Amino acid sequence: MDLNSDLGETVDGMPTADDAALFALVTSANVACGFHAGDERSMRDSCRLAVRHGVALGAHVSYDDREGFGRRDVDVTPTRLREHVLTQLRALGEAAAESGARIRYVKPHGALYNRIVHDRAQADAVAGAVRDFSPGLPLLGLPGSAIEAAADTAGSPFFREAFVDRGYRPDGTLVPRGSAGALLGDGDGITERAVRLATTGRVRAVDGTELELRVDSLCVHGDTPGAVDMAHSVRAALIAAGVPLTAFA
Repeated sequence: MDLNSDLGETVDGMPTADDAALFALVTSANVACGFHAGDERSMRDSCRLAVRHGVALGAHVSYDDREGFGRRDVDVTPTRLREHVLTQLRALGEAAAESGARIRYVKPHGALYNRIVHDRAQADAVAGAVRDFSPGLPLLGLPGSAIEAAADTAGSPFFREAFVDRGYRPDGTLVPRGSAGALLGDGDGITERAVRLATTGRVRAVDGTELELRVDSLCVHGDTPGAVDMAHSVRAALIAAGVPLTAFA
């Protein structure tokens, strides 16, 4: 099982997560590419940390929405979105090359991540940009989504993830941020949930529905309160349960 986190998310030069600690705990890092957070310096720093800790480097692409941290839906044409994703991939790719790293996969962020669960036109734009940047570069996203189908059409490997710190709706999508049950904390059985996802592929939705999610990666959000302790506990629990931790890409 892979353990990933959203890192390199600096805003006005200030990090939203304890990157130094989290890079030592995860196996894959989704690094902000400048459109919702991050800048040239944070991308270079993140690439160096990825190399130092042997962590797979992922591009965390988003809508062009720094003010809203990429969590607001943006009305953008597929053509323009494709250009935006390519711009972000090239920016992180340059930073990676300077550090002797390379982008190993792509994971969309925030509102874009949620939009391409059901919007095939935007999903095709994202998958097309990834293919244009590097044919065969994997994508990471929600199981059974439009982006999974788009990746298949584009000839890109697709890997499925689940969230240990986010609530699920009965249809397998995430509870929107700001709604009851969207964000989970240590008191919500996160370590047990992580082990159950990794060993049985099952998770309970907010209404008690049992969902089956066969996934390749588990995400701990870097900006979730107590993220470092959470990631440490999840990592330790998975290892104790006999689940090998390795990057999917």
